[in-house]
Amino acid sequence: MNYYFNKTLNEDFDKVMEKVTEELKKEGFGILTEINVNETLKKKLDVDFRRYQILGACNPPFAHKALEAEDKIGTMLPCNVIVQQKNETTVEVAAINPLASMQAVENEKLNDVANEITERLKNVVNRLK
Repeated sequence: MNYYFNKTLNEDFDKVMEKVTEELKKEGFGILTEINVNETLKKKLDVDFRRYQILGACNPPFAHKALEAEDKIGTMLPCNVIVQQKNETTVEVAAINPLASMQAVENEKLNDVANEITERLKNVVNRLK
């Protein structure tokens, strides 16, 4: 089982970011954190790196269910989605596969939540065009 789902698009980076954010909203996710990796690496290490954003996405009702079922699950939240420039014309979007990460947690109460979030994140990635 892959630990992520991904899709590569021939699209402008900023437009892909807009599309990803819009698709996440359609599935009930908000963006809690946004990490601009290339800016951070430039600032902290003075290295040039491709455009790379990490979006910390959260679906509050499902996050609440997961936290109720397993109090340490917050170590795996929020669900990360990355947008990265692969070359001049392509941008890749990848989202974590919650089912893969939840396998490490031996708690059957999380199965339904993990399945639902997995389907919603797959929907986000699959609808990108």
